[in-house]
Amino acid sequence: MSEPSRPTRTGTPRRAVIVGGGLAGMLAAAACRAFVDDVTIVERDELPGGPEPRKGLPQARHAHMLWSGGANAIEALVPGVTGGLLDAGARRIPLPSGVVTLSPEGWYRRWPESHYVMGCSRDLLDWAVRERVLRDERIQVISRAELLGLTGDTSKVDGVRLRLADGTEQRLAATLVVDAGGRASRGPQWLRELGAGAVRELTVDAGVVYASRFYRAPKGSENCPIISIQADPRLPRPGQVATIIPIENQQWLVSLSGTRGGRPTDDESAYVDFAKSVRHPLVGELLAHAEPLSEIAVTRSTVNRRRFFEKVRNAPEGFVALGDALTALNPVYGHGMSVAALGALALRTELRRSGVAAPGFARRAQRAVARPAGVAWALATGQDIFFPGSRGRRPHAVDRLLSRYVNRLAETSTGSYYMAKAVSDVMTLQAGLGRLVTPGVLLAALRGPLRPQLEGPPLTAEELAILMSGDPGADPAPAPGGP
Repeated sequence: MSEPSRPTRTGTPRRAVIVGGGLAGMLAAAACRAFVDDVTIVERDELPGGPEPRKGLPQARHAHMLWSGGANAIEALVPGVTGGLLDAGARRIPLPSGVVTLSPEGWYRRWPESHYVMGCSRDLLDWAVRERVLRDERIQVISRAELLGLTGDTSKVDGVRLRLADGTEQRLAATLVVDAGGRASRGPQWLRELGAGAVRELTVDAGVVYASRFYRAPKGSENCPIISIQADPRLPRPGQVATIIPIENQQWLVSLSGTRGGRPTDDESAYVDFAKSVRHPLVGELLAHAEPLSEIAVTRSTVNRRRFFEKVRNAPEGFVALGDALTALNPVYGHGMSVAALGALALRTELRRSGVAAPGFARRAQRAVARPAGVAWALATGQDIFFPGSRGRRPHAVDRLLSRYVNRLAETSTGSYYMAKAVSDVMTLQAGLGRLVTPGVLLAALRGPLRPQLEGPPLTAEELAILMSGDPGADPAPAPGGP
């Protein structure tokens, strides 16, 4: 559906203020631009002019999965971005045929394509979106600015207070304020200062630490799959994961992770050994033949946190939170970017339906934005609460029952294309959790796998030879953030 033409109005101009200039903020700006007179993005850092690291995004050094549900949402908000990414070297990787995954229930088969994932660095993705969004003359960025708080009262947010780079303070009027400020967002505090009720918050913290590194991909590996060795939360050991994602410039982005008691570090001498020590040594064996292109980057900001803005008492009009400001997720599940994109798309749908100034708009929009976030929250925490040493919300009887059902779905997926597609519908965020309790899925779960378990990774002999060759081929461009 095409965007409506820019509204023609008299009187006070309508402005949307977006807190944060990252991926979620740019997508929120794209969602709002056709429904207001102008959009102002307030960003604490200086945004780079190209596909380069951003100061406020240390997690960009780690593997990012843009599932097809999120990629489709981004394309709907920013037409042409998918083609731009592919032209810049990103890969459109088919699912499940382009992925070799050891799940808690065994190796998944590489069934014919039903979904896809985009393989690229976070720097490239952010730049591709940012460059297109900022072409719109209605959108401006105030860089190196700190948001001090909201203005208005319990009935209506009517602007924000800023501290600019020169130390001066400024009030910026707004019809709508979108909090896309990420994990560091102070949205609950800002609302409390206006007199709104408390924002209920839940956390599940498995204590995950990431250690990631860029490698040169072997010559001829352009069509080789993503490789992911997943953790099994039922085992009495830390949950450890090893993943290789092919990205632009003939590179691999490798991320290792582990929960409390089994975390990776930036020790170069131990990196490959850690990769070999997870549930299957495939990733470590491939890295032993590959050439590193960067230092090892480590991050610990991985707690799952859900803020229920949609349930706040006395919530004012004119304020909506999305992205990590609403729901921050353990990156191992790869849902953060897709949740932000789907949230922004839901915001645009509500703007189109009623307009930014309609009574009750903010509450309806917040509920719509929260729906895809709730799906991703359930998928992430349904695993993380079972790892040894996990903190925050603890599993109860319903969690254990649901976990057994999900395990059955995963087991069936290893030998049933129908079930693999149904699970992928939800994992890629192209369907809600209700997809997993339809009659067909229930019947397939009752039948179980239709084929026997695979005994090893489903790689062809040709793929394995290429991946193990260690032949770098032609020199690629330097890795993002690398030497």
